[in-house]
Amino acid sequence: MDKKVLIPRERIRERVQELGVRLSEDYRGKEPVLIGILNGVVFFFVELVMAMSIPLRIDFIKASSYGSSMTSSGKIRLLKGLSLHVKNQDLILVEDIVDTGLTLKHILDNLRTQEPASIKICALIDKKERRKQPINLDYCGFTVNEGFLVGYGLDFNEQYRYLPDICVIE
Repeated sequence: MDKKVLIPRERIRERVQELGVRLSEDYRGKEPVLIGILNGVVFFFVELVMAMSIPLRIDFIKASSYGSSMTSSGKIRLLKGLSLHVKNQDLILVEDIVDTGLTLKHILDNLRTQEPASIKICALIDKKERRKQPINLDYCGFTVNEGFLVGYGLDFNEQYRYLPDICVIE
């Protein structure tokens, strides 16, 4: 498959630093729980946590809707739930890419049943091309209109995650 760099590694690093500073300012005096949605979020999540300057806790959720296709199956499977109790906690849900919005809506609905104090969403990429569920992102790294993205944790059939840049494949 051909790939073209869309967002270079250095620009990603700069933007993640900016998001970390903003989150630290917005949550100063609190101890939020950052919840990463595995697997694609790992690169972004680690850099974001290291860019923050406030006490926080971390946990992970694993959900899947793609399988081995380039388009979402629309069927969401929760493969791993939270380990922490989050009732009355401020949650920051960290996602690599918001595409159709179906996976994120499913996760949000699940988290709301656990009665957190608040839930905010921080996504590296907001991709509205195939949005099926309206999702309001509170913190967003980049907006991308179209294309299948890989690299910096994003994959196609578990390949290309290792690429340091975010690329478009055809």
